[in-house]
Amino acid sequence: MTTLATGADTLTRDALAVLQPGFDGTTAPDWVRRRLGEGLASVALFGRNVVSEEQVTALTAALRAERDDLLVAIDEESGDVTRLDVRTGSSFPGNHALGAVDDPALTRGVARELGRRLAACGVNLDWAPSADVNANPDNPVIGVRSFGADPGLAARHTAAWVEGLQSTGVAACTKHFPGHGDTNVDSHLAVPRIDVDAETLYARELPPFRAAIAAGTRAVMSAHIVVPALDPDRPGTLSRRILTDLLRGELGYRGLVVTDGMEMRAVSATYGLEHGVVLAIAAGADAICVGGGLCDEGTVLSLRDALVAAVRSGELPEERLADAAARVRELARWTAGARGGAETAVPDPGIGLTAARRALTVTRGGAGAPVTEAVHVARFSPAANIAVGDETPWGPAAELARLLPGSTAGTFGGPDAGAEALAAAAGRRIVAVVRDEHRHAWMGAALDTLLAARPDTVVVEMGVPQAPPRGALHIATHGAARVCGVAAAEAVVAG
Repeated sequence: MTTLATGADTLTRDALAVLQPGFDGTTAPDWVRRRLGEGLASVALFGRNVVSEEQVTALTAALRAERDDLLVAIDEESGDVTRLDVRTGSSFPGNHALGAVDDPALTRGVARELGRRLAACGVNLDWAPSADVNANPDNPVIGVRSFGADPGLAARHTAAWVEGLQSTGVAACTKHFPGHGDTNVDSHLAVPRIDVDAETLYARELPPFRAAIAAGTRAVMSAHIVVPALDPDRPGTLSRRILTDLLRGELGYRGLVVTDGMEMRAVSATYGLEHGVVLAIAAGADAICVGGGLCDEGTVLSLRDALVAAVRSGELPEERLADAAARVRELARWTAGARGGAETAVPDPGIGLTAARRALTVTRGGAGAPVTEAVHVARFSPAANIAVGDETPWGPAAELARLLPGSTAGTFGGPDAGAEALAAAAGRRIVAVVRDEHRHAWMGAALDTLLAARPDTVVVEMGVPQAPPRGALHIATHGAARVCGVAAAEAVVAG
């Protein structure tokens, strides 16, 4: 194991140990290597750090040459939120598709195969699964990242996902505690609130987290949401009532508590980044996620110094910081001891497509013959939320071009989207691809225009299917992973 630099005292080492920063580039920066020698115990990978699995493997190996007990975290939920497959779309369907199938053994198998791939790349902490119950269908940030709106379903699949992933030696980080499903604000942008009574919260939001704890989840991620029934003053990430009294005290959780991204405006715009980090550790968080947007050495040093200064001023008890750092190191030891799980896991590379096919809901409207010739794929694309990002391709166009040579495609948005799609189709049959039609009035209007002119239009819904099925053929994929697009294209051609 790497010997820490002698110039770094215990307090400084502990302050570095609780940080989980990101960085730019696809190779290990010199500043990260230096800080690993001074006590930094974790790094986080994002889409900007990924070109291929071989490149990620080389990157993590270079980092571990500096510190062999390093935690390498990634935000890999599969489905719509993917980092490993950021340039192609995920090879695994996301939570909502798995919930639609409702086969916990399948969910466990998908998570196991994902874990096997992550472990092979040197990643040992995954900020997943999302255990949020999607109680609000208009939620702009959770949606298909949730297993569904039923607490019992979400609980059994959260547990299965945790078990499958951790069987490979990759630690699960169940999120977003105490539950982000009943919000209508994206915490990347502002502070969401859940204004329901404690009885509702306990019956609806908490069962998946209880199931994850029972399944042995090694980490839990906090949410930047205000829940007045639990704490009227501070969001979950900064609330001792939520992280210490509820999560650790009442629910009996003993593992690592990781914050959601601290640069998100729900915290940084209200409390300031440095002060927010101090408040989070004081509230009971153990590891600070930062680096989705802020990924430079200066940020890491300013957060380290803020924690050290807070201890020296008496604002943050030194034993609380030491306890947090100890939990980070304890998880690193667990992952090192569990590495053999990935080596014994039997590869199942086809399980993602199998799951995506099983997740389809196909409704036949009766208008139009089976699709046998080239089509025009009209993708009605809403703005992606920040967690998903807009760099990952989605939709069935690529697979339809393979199955139906000569097919064309276009992306449309706004009030004239329907008319523009009709013009671009140039008389070809249309496959209209939507994502959460129920949340976007312009998208529904675009379908109205298409279906009035072309009743034989095929509709593919790749978000949460809430609007009534319509079109000659309506296919709900329950997510926009690459394999969901492949499965949808197969269903279009099969009719």
